[in-house]
Amino acid sequence: MIFNQKSLFTIVLLMVAMVGQAQTLKEDEIKEFTVNGVTFTMIRVEGGTFTMGAISEQGNDAFDDEIPTHCVTLSSYFIGETEVTQALWQAVMGNNPSKWNGKNLPVEQVSWNDCQTFITKLNQLTGKKFRLPTEAEWEFAARGGTKSHGYKFSGSNNVDDVAWYEGNSGSRTHDVATKQSNELGLYDMSGNVMEWCQDWYGSYSSEAQRDPKGPSSGSYRVNRNGSWICFDWDCCVAKRNRYKVDGCGGNLGFRLAL
Repeated sequence: MIFNQKSLFTIVLLMVAMVGQAQTLKEDEIKEFTVNGVTFTMIRVEGGTFTMGAISEQGNDAFDDEIPTHCVTLSSYFIGETEVTQALWQAVMGNNPSKWNGKNLPVEQVSWNDCQTFITKLNQLTGKKFRLPTEAEWEFAARGGTKSHGYKFSGSNNVDDVAWYEGNSGSRTHDVATKQSNELGLYDMSGNVMEWCQDWYGSYSSEAQRDPKGPSSGSYRVNRNGSWICFDWDCCVAKRNRYKVDGCGGNLGFRLAL
């Protein structure tokens, strides 16, 4: 096949356009923010429909509050690539409440109320509307969203691939993103620290839901994920936990949503 100069020029333009489109898609899927010199990454979760709760991959490790399973449809959103680190907390709050110190360790010993204070200050600094994820958003992201392979844990059926938990943690937290990510490129959604969600804790309903926000009131707020002190069955993607809004400990951290 023979190309003249005009044809070659057209082909080059098309290739440049394709590269530009690929870069745009990547930029749409990942957002980076910098606050007082600390950069953090948010990953886009494409909206979709999934079955929430203890479906078959949980096996005998399911708990009563993970049923009934129910159909949930979510709009698209962004969620933190990792837990909020101590470096980011320090940059926003000017202090560090954590039991173990390290800039890339997840911040811990933070209550749900503490998270709200942090988010308010972060939004003032960035002009954005960061928040805690809803429980449904958290589980959908942990499962891998629309790219899910149906794993028991977030990114694998082998807990050691993806989680710092009682069996391998050495009884402490570890730097974020040092285990394998899940299908969306999210880290530590099956271990390291448990993560606060926005919702009040309550029983599941079997009814299909769209963008659920949880009960309108309650005594506890939801947190999800296993942690460095948890057994492997606590690291399953459907596992639910709950604490009072002022509860905190060395196994409690959080991840941002947007």
